[in-house]
Amino acid sequence: MRVSDALAEGVARLRTAQIEGAPRDARRLLSHALGIAPDRLLLEMGAQMTEAQMEGFRAAIAARAAHQPVAQIIGERLFWGRRFQVSRDVLDPRPETETLIQAALEQPFQTVLDLGTGSGVILLTLLAERPQARGLGVDISSVALAVARVNARALALEPRAEFAQSDWFGAVSGRYDLIVANPPYIGATEFADLAPEVRDWEPRGALVPVECDGSGLAAYRHICAQAPEHLQPGGWLMVEIGHKQGQSVAALFDHAGFQQIEVLQDLSGHDRVVIGQARIG
Repeated sequence: MRVSDALAEGVARLRTAQIEGAPRDARRLLSHALGIAPDRLLLEMGAQMTEAQMEGFRAAIAARAAHQPVAQIIGERLFWGRRFQVSRDVLDPRPETETLIQAALEQPFQTVLDLGTGSGVILLTLLAERPQARGLGVDISSVALAVARVNARALALEPRAEFAQSDWFGAVSGRYDLIVANPPYIGATEFADLAPEVRDWEPRGALVPVECDGSGLAAYRHICAQAPEHLQPGGWLMVEIGHKQGQSVAALFDHAGFQQIEVLQDLSGHDRVVIGQARIG
């Protein structure tokens, strides 16, 4: 089968499954099946596909038709200009998280702690952008930490990136210039309404707090209460939030004694990150 015909077949299958962005996803999966860069796909439209390539493409289309995220199917996600391995054991990095990266890079830091590191995308991006910095990523999931370590190795950041299994600050000692986190913040009542790509394919523990009270704020309470003990004077705490949680999380920061508290918006104009500075002296 020609590449152009395979693409048409894939788009039709995804449209039948009511996948939003069917042409875009079919093109990405097809380029992956062919083993070429996405921007080369147009040049290959008249080429014939091998049987193995067709089988791989049709399997990928079937997975996407079942609402599995494209990043999981191809095994990687581009974030802040770098490729990160992803799997069903970690959250698929989202563009909104770049708001947290941007905020962190506006502050000086030599040491950073990433709580609930998952694939390591936040910690490793910050270390890659700050060649003199070192950091620790912690996660309660050992399989997520395995993915993070693979990403650290691929980016040649192993000498400066450490990982440890920990329930928030449980295995953390010392103080850091910067603490970042994208914790689970989906309320129990909201979970059922999530898109199937998220609800059915991403790790629930990274989406919904274990001690869920319906508000999705449980993780922020833990983090805000303990972060001051692990921050250098004048250090910063920065967390990603759900778009309706800005004022509630800012109030937790205030209660914990943080100063210069701000709620930052993402490119869509939604509240996305809360930051606060630890007291100096």
